Amino acid sequence: MSTITRTLGNLRKIGLKEYWHQLQYIGDTKAGTLVGVDKAGNKFYENNDELPLRTRWVDYKKHDFDPAQIDPLWHLWISYGTDTIPTQDPSVQISRPWANTKAMPNYTATRGAFKTYNTVKPKVSAWEPIAAPRN
Repeated sequence: MSTITRTLGNLRKIGLKEYWHQLQYIGDTKAGTLVGVDKAGNKFYENNDELPLRTRWVDYKKHDFDPAQIDPLWHLWISYGTDTIPTQDPSVQISRPWANTKAMPNYTATRGAFKTYNTVKPKVSAWEPIAAPRN
């Protein structure tokens, strides 16, 4: 949570409608500058006056809050992997046909989740006694 002065200051900066929206979806209020929007419509914000590692955040278009909805380059920026914004990065303009540019959903706890299986014969097996017939 934040202090009452910070919360009231953010209410004054962002307005009542955005203040209520952030309380419902983020659980906190933040005021910052809009840095960019990705292909999916997610909005990315930055405020360097915040506490360290709380200076960047995303307002998701769909309110599922799945980080897999973020483009890979924006995910790198929001997780502090780089300081250059993907729209201003010259290396992004290079064509990479092998790169996965489409966001993939997270299939954890669904039928599409990855399950490992073993195709190798086990090295150790349980001992099974063989009883010889009596004469």
